[in-house]
Amino acid sequence: MAIWAVPGFILGAIVGSFLATAAIRWPAGRQVTRGRSVCDHCKRTLGPVNLIPIAGFLIRRGRCGTCGGAIDRRHLMIEVAAALIGAVSLAVAPGPAGMAGALFGWMLLLLGVLDVEHFWLPDRLTFLLALTGIALGAAGLPPFPNDRLIGLVLGFAGLWLTGALYKALREREGLGGGDPKLLGAIGAWLGWAALPTVLVLAGLIGLGAVLVARLRGEAVSATTRLPLGALMAVAAWPVWIFQNGMF
Repeated sequence: MAIWAVPGFILGAIVGSFLATAAIRWPAGRQVTRGRSVCDHCKRTLGPVNLIPIAGFLIRRGRCGTCGGAIDRRHLMIEVAAALIGAVSLAVAPGPAGMAGALFGWMLLLLGVLDVEHFWLPDRLTFLLALTGIALGAAGLPPFPNDRLIGLVLGFAGLWLTGALYKALREREGLGGGDPKLLGAIGAWLGWAALPTVLVLAGLIGLGAVLVARLRGEAVSATTRLPLGALMAVAAWPVWIFQNGMF
């Protein structure tokens, strides 16, 4: 129901504010849950207006109200993405299922950002994604628990074996250590039958990214690194939408 998109958007924007903070602070080794938000330039504590998700950035035109320094645009981008995830999730599946889908999308969003920017998929977050997927299955949300458990095992084992085979044949790493864990966690949410679709979509998105890079004149070779975790994250959430009957 479309009316659920409004609270989903608002909640998503609030969650997105936290996700943006985590995406910026966590890789730098800074505390995510402690300390007040400050300007990156003058270090003054941000006022109430600046802390309003999305609107605060637009009202201040992306500038600190004290020194006029530019606020990191990742705040706005992540807040908007999280808001849209919340809106679509609750519009597609109002109630607990929609909240679960939003949670799935928000965790994937943070993982995707960290992988794109740092080629890093934190085990702590990936394991949390897997555990919540299994827990929600046990609570009665489809897919069934057995499908989720099989998805967890097949997702991890299949991609890990692929990476090990590639390394044996080519004598170089082809996958990051977090990629199999993430696919296993995705399997714990979507079930084993969805894994091929996720991988195909991730591959297509990756090919699209390579094509865009070539068109922009960037050098792309067989050794160019791509954030597979981010590609799988982008592919997995639309599969959840499909499973919940949007199309």
